[in-house]
Amino acid sequence: MVFEAFLRDKHVSGAIPVIPQKWHERGGAARPEIMKKDVLSVLEELRSDPRFLSGITAWHKIPEREGQYAPISEEIHPKLKDALASKGITRLYTHQREAYDLIQAGKNVCVVTPTASGKTLCYNLPVLDSVLKDPESRALYIFPTKALAQDQLAELADLKKRGDFALESFTFDGDTPPAKRRLAKEVGQIIITNPDMLHQAILPHHPTWVKLFSGLRYVIVDEMHGYRGVFGSHVTNVLRRLQRIARFYGANPQFILASATIANPGEMAETMVGAPCAVVDKNGAPSSEKIFVFWNPPALTPDGSVRQSAIDASSKIASRFIAGQVQTIVFARSRIAVELLVQYLRDSYRERLEKDRIRGYRGGYLPNERREIEKGLREGEIIGVAATNALELGIDIGNLDCAIMAGYPGTIASTWQQAGRAGRRSGVAAAILVAGAGPLDQFIVRNPDYFFGQSAEYGLINPDNPYILGEHVKCAAYELPFKDSDEGRMFAGRDVLAYLEHLKDQGIVNLSGGRWHWSSDSFPAAGVSLRSASSDNFVVIDQTNGAEVIGEVDWFAAPMLIHEQAIYMHQGQQYHVNRLDYDAKKAYVKKVKVDYYTDANLAVGIRVMSVDKEDNEGFFRPKFGEVSVTALATIYKKMKMYTNENVGWGQIAIPEMNMHTQAMWFTLPDHIVSSMNPRLVGGVLSGLANVILNIAPLFLMSDKSDLGVAVEVRSPHDGKPTVYLYDSYPGGVGLSEKAYSLLPDILKAGLELISACDCQDGCPGCVGPPGESGEGVKALCLKVLKDGIGT
Repeated sequence: MVFEAFLRDKHVSGAIPVIPQKWHERGGAARPEIMKKDVLSVLEELRSDPRFLSGITAWHKIPEREGQYAPISEEIHPKLKDALASKGITRLYTHQREAYDLIQAGKNVCVVTPTASGKTLCYNLPVLDSVLKDPESRALYIFPTKALAQDQLAELADLKKRGDFALESFTFDGDTPPAKRRLAKEVGQIIITNPDMLHQAILPHHPTWVKLFSGLRYVIVDEMHGYRGVFGSHVTNVLRRLQRIARFYGANPQFILASATIANPGEMAETMVGAPCAVVDKNGAPSSEKIFVFWNPPALTPDGSVRQSAIDASSKIASRFIAGQVQTIVFARSRIAVELLVQYLRDSYRERLEKDRIRGYRGGYLPNERREIEKGLREGEIIGVAATNALELGIDIGNLDCAIMAGYPGTIASTWQQAGRAGRRSGVAAAILVAGAGPLDQFIVRNPDYFFGQSAEYGLINPDNPYILGEHVKCAAYELPFKDSDEGRMFAGRDVLAYLEHLKDQGIVNLSGGRWHWSSDSFPAAGVSLRSASSDNFVVIDQTNGAEVIGEVDWFAAPMLIHEQAIYMHQGQQYHVNRLDYDAKKAYVKKVKVDYYTDANLAVGIRVMSVDKEDNEGFFRPKFGEVSVTALATIYKKMKMYTNENVGWGQIAIPEMNMHTQAMWFTLPDHIVSSMNPRLVGGVLSGLANVILNIAPLFLMSDKSDLGVAVEVRSPHDGKPTVYLYDSYPGGVGLSEKAYSLLPDILKAGLELISACDCQDGCPGCVGPPGESGEGVKALCLKVLKDGIGT
């Protein structure tokens, strides 16, 4: 009866099995002879375990859903109909037919339906129909990753073979050989690429792509929801340049965008394409039953201030599914977390499974390795995979039965996208969110109604950010001269004369004959990275047996991951970084087997450059403006596997990184500070910063990684104790400016979070561990927020 009451209170439904299972300290399940189980069997075993049961905060059943169908249009080319029929497709889902009709009516379309709902056919149908009816018609497919492009090429090849029709489709990315590149330019009817290649290799060389641009009828932008923040702002400007070039060649392509669920699909799509866009969001696809579990790891201290880590807990839960041969994916938030999961899962099953049946998947792996893993998942050779959000996108990895998230992914949209990786066809599937210790994780897991009752986040982009826009005006000037007239200087609806004048002062363009001509030897696109502030990546070279490149690390992550003496992890194997050649962007490593990993500390400093907005009447006197952020990796810690004990440390000698960005900041009033123990002021600031960094993404509809925080007990700007929240990208993307206007709401949510936390004097789930923040800091943070909010 107690358990039944617990289940009712915690949104849990269904019968309770009575056979207890022991929760092992390592590996989770006992090791019976391996036999395949179904998802429900493993879920029932977990739910019969009192220790697992005590951590459940939601057991949410998503019922099976029947499909809604519509006939295939009579206008579709007969050979395309034959190809679809050979795949068993004799009718369409209603959203596929709706998209086709809107596209035939000449509208730009954005399709917003869940994972595995047939979005691909929404654009393949009109594109292939167009090419079959007019061989001179062209289409450009844009995917965020090479893996998605390869998937699409295989899908088109399959349809071509089934329909027995002529089709010239090519991928165009860094892996495309020269001969294929020439063919793509000469005869390619469908070109499949990514934003980076479009930016650096296609648009700047448009004279070699005349057939593509002059016949361009459709531009496909898949995984639109992934183009948030700085990346999306860059990609939007790339699309602006694409449209400018297409108009030059007499084309005016339609845009077809596909996205997982976000709150503002129409607004985001129209911002990206600069034109009205019809939204198709009524899903007609069937779906299987899914059990979505929220689980909070057990507390390791009486007051709950320390909990079992999400990585350790997720590996134990995943091991029970994998032991039953249930194909499972575990998502983690960082590269290190992925590698730890791989090692923990392999350690748990080294007696039963070949270690290569459990793999990792993250950025930094080489292309062939990624494709091998994708193939292994599709064919069932890989039974368990730990991945970053690189596998969140629609890459074809077959039918996974269970998706486990080691920590809240950061947004509601990403959580549903990752959960959607399980149960792509039929049968019951499982999705389990294992909460981390951070405030945002604890807020979500303790408030499941908020999650299940909330719409997905907004896709926030700021393509008119001066830093980003200026870089793309430079690229556009290289591609085609701007005319020196009111209309000729327009780029995305704005007069860019000021940018052109700035480029002229730098000797990059000159005004001659009524046109702004490129006059520099430089190639601007090569210096503009769409995904970060620097295009320089470090390569990791294994010198254990010769010199083999095993991966790459982006410039900003290098000080944290591949500093000298670091332990770099790749597919569960540990490598010791012997030497980092910072100038040559190379890290030299050798295989080792040690029982620890390394975790670096980053010291952040802030200097205010200008104050653009301020509220001198408010309790916290918030301000917004431009700042200079200095980041310096100072020391690294050696963290013991499984226990996360600190067993040593060392210093890091790498140059500091500087970034000019936007920030919002607020100060503690003098009368509040004077009433505090001076030694606790820094702890209060850090506690408030810890809460704000984790709560703000809920209000800003952004990812936590898009933001950074810093505190100063005595700010050089005005001498006051200050908390800063800044955009993590050069120039800013509007997040901190929005936080400035929403600060009262953010602080109120922070007050609710701290008040609801069960700990006595701080924990990672609210203001931070008491050992770091100081005794009494939680109470002080509560007092400051109550005074400031007026409660």
